[in-house]
Amino acid sequence: MKEKFKLTALERNWILYDIGNSAFTLLVSTLIPIYFNSLAGSAGVNEDMYLSYWGYAGSISTILVAFIAPICGTLSDRKFKKPIFLLTVLLGCIACAALGITTHWLWFLGIFVLAKVGFHSSLVFYDSMLPEITTDKRMDNVSSMGYAFGYIGSVVPFVICLVLVLFCDSFGLTMGSAMVLAFLVTAAWWIIFTLPLLRSYKQTAYVDGQGAPLLDSFKQLARTFKEAKAEKHVFMYLIAFFFFINGVYTIIDMATAYGSALGLDTTGLLLALLLTQIVAFPCAIIFGRLSAKYDTGLLIKICIVCYTCITAFGMFLVTLWQFWMLATLVGMFQGGIQALSRSYLGKIIKPERSGEFYGLMDICGKGASFLGTTLVAFVSQITAGIEVSIFGIALQNENLAVGSLIILFCIGFAIFCKADAMNKTRVKA
Repeated sequence: MKEKFKLTALERNWILYDIGNSAFTLLVSTLIPIYFNSLAGSAGVNEDMYLSYWGYAGSISTILVAFIAPICGTLSDRKFKKPIFLLTVLLGCIACAALGITTHWLWFLGIFVLAKVGFHSSLVFYDSMLPEITTDKRMDNVSSMGYAFGYIGSVVPFVICLVLVLFCDSFGLTMGSAMVLAFLVTAAWWIIFTLPLLRSYKQTAYVDGQGAPLLDSFKQLARTFKEAKAEKHVFMYLIAFFFFINGVYTIIDMATAYGSALGLDTTGLLLALLLTQIVAFPCAIIFGRLSAKYDTGLLIKICIVCYTCITAFGMFLVTLWQFWMLATLVGMFQGGIQALSRSYLGKIIKPERSGEFYGLMDICGKGASFLGTTLVAFVSQITAGIEVSIFGIALQNENLAVGSLIILFCIGFAIFCKADAMNKTRVKA
């Protein structure tokens, strides 16, 4: 009889942080862009430009993280992982809570950028803890359960926020005051579920160093790129990850903004994205279990192909029921591709250099997702007012913008196949 998979206390506390930060992720993909659209609309901003400004804000935040992430990564490998992790969490939580203090759309975007920087920077440290808190054999399962419980756990604060916003009149609240409470609930949830990890985690893998840590982090980063030839399988994987995960994160970040720009019912959009979280919970766990039977690289390839098809479907999206279908399909593969990508890297690197490489991973993924958001924003802007008919379906500029993401998945798939083949050859040798 097969032994039941049981989490250790440290693995469980690590997973709890996924539950905490996912509340912010869900808010970003649902209520925040809708609230931004209302602020921009009240200020007289052209509605055709909502998606563009939102995309550019996402791009700015990711460019900043792309600069910060490798520095954070190399610093974390010098035994500074926990304290700097705490600082990034506090930045994200404080900025999240502060989103409700301004009603000006431009200031709102500025605070939002700070919240995103704190959030993504914290993930560099969080992800790099994975090789320390579990074993190679358990890594796929633990990573998948992190995303799975993150999805289902984020539903609790989101439902609270959704009730506050949709029924604000019943509580004697204005829409603005309801959003203030929603931001506070999300920030509190985030920090509360961070505390168990902060109490229990102790850094065990690190690189000894002397001198100025910040200066040394730049030197270490330079050495890392010089060693790219020796770690070619890792760098090839990171390049592939750059392309395919860009498409994934762009879809996550801009889903609500996309649906809202198409004029779809706001409540329907929010409930559809809630469905995404619910569907993602069991599917992420299933992918973790499948990794014990099937090759992780093969499962990632399947996820990339499915995401390419999902994006093609999203290009022709014009009705709410299609958005619901899209939300369901995304939920089926979202957790799998994120969790397996995270654990795949953990298996092909040395634990004492995990911060360094997960910092680079954040550049290639969350930190460099400016490519996807900028691409969508740019295509949306240059095709504003243009309508194209394909297969008898009239496509607006927003549809064309989303369709442009297909190329990212195709390039990512081709490079990942090469990287996976290189890694398998290395293991055999």
